[in-house]
Amino acid sequence: MVAERQPMTHEGKSKLEKELHQLITVERPSIIKAIEEARSNGDLSENADYDAAKERQAFCEARISDIQAKIANAEVIDTARLRSDRIIFGAHVKLLDTESEDEVTYQIVGEDESDVTRGRISVFSPLARAMIGKKQGDIIEFKSPKGEKEYEVVEFFFK
Repeated sequence: MVAERQPMTHEGKSKLEKELHQLITVERPSIIKAIEEARSNGDLSENADYDAAKERQAFCEARISDIQAKIANAEVIDTARLRSDRIIFGAHVKLLDTESEDEVTYQIVGEDESDVTRGRISVFSPLARAMIGKKQGDIIEFKSPKGEKEYEVVEFFFK
């Protein structure tokens, strides 16, 4: 099975690499030390510290593996070099809520980079999927957790 390429920005890849470095150089050694200390306390069958450390170790190793796979399958896209007459990955999109007249701006980013509070939505989110391929003035309709939503594309740009 061939893994799918995962689009992400340079910033997103850098963030993953920093997290991986932290897990490998700080977390992993800390967990190993905690396991060694718990083992020195004797009977492992009733040793809550040992169980907790082993659980932390399993989580840490799973996350390391997950990040390594994401980096290996990353398709890093330099959003500063993008140009398109339609909305694509990396675009900053200003939308007008046709019901409330509120304006919002989102950047379409990779899955691990999304943070709605910072205006960054995953390329796989329903809103981003509805925006891809649209242009200024188009109406976007999609199903949100709060029901049907409709936005007008005010503008989009790359930076």
